[in-house]
Amino acid sequence: MLATQTIQTQTVTVDSEGLPIPAYLAQPQASGPWPIVVVLQEVFGVNAHIRAVTERIARAGYIAIAPHLYHRQSPYFEVGYSEADLALGRQYKMDTDAQELLNDVQGAISYGQTHCQGIATGVGCIGFCFGGHVAYLAATLSHVKATASFYGAGLSTSTPGGGVPTLSKTAEITGVLYGFFGKQDSLISPEEVILIEAELNKYNVRHQIFKYEEAGHGFCCDQRSSYHPGASAHAWQQVESLFQRVLRS
Repeated sequence: MLATQTIQTQTVTVDSEGLPIPAYLAQPQASGPWPIVVVLQEVFGVNAHIRAVTERIARAGYIAIAPHLYHRQSPYFEVGYSEADLALGRQYKMDTDAQELLNDVQGAISYGQTHCQGIATGVGCIGFCFGGHVAYLAATLSHVKATASFYGAGLSTSTPGGGVPTLSKTAEITGVLYGFFGKQDSLISPEEVILIEAELNKYNVRHQIFKYEEAGHGFCCDQRSSYHPGASAHAWQQVESLFQRVLRS
């Protein structure tokens, strides 16, 4: 995404159905109007990488806000990328709940609409790994007009907290959804990607699915060994085009 805006950042508190949740906010200093984009973390929390993604989006001319999705389990959780960090992040993921996560996303949207200046009407969402799954959930919210879901595992088999799989909610998506997957992803089979695309087609959801031949899980995170610069660059171009076309129209 084009880095053109001077930005300001801070940690703010959003209201998630009465529960205060911290969120990392990055926004242009110049007057807008700026659309809102909610950034959804990997299992590693709102760490340096997610903050950098949030700032990147803000520099491109958006109010970007990343709620701490694990705040109920571990306040201000953030770790690196060791095996122990991964195990801890997955442990906290198991304790999340779909409705609570949706409340967190809605709280982030409401904060931007209420407290930030120069708001445009468009609201978008982007998520990676665990956040890619949450982004698919968030796409069912009426405010969300554009969603970028990166390698969200388990969409066809599970939902946070248990219940029917998240993929079964596809009919509730009213905006545009872009999905990004690596063909070498050991956590998401090619068959699952085909099933996701079939559901999107079944319910006439406007979408595009991007599959990267040599990329694995986490290919957009430059802090991980699975980072794939070529796939990441192409994917970010698609995200920029999606947000520009849908959120600024």
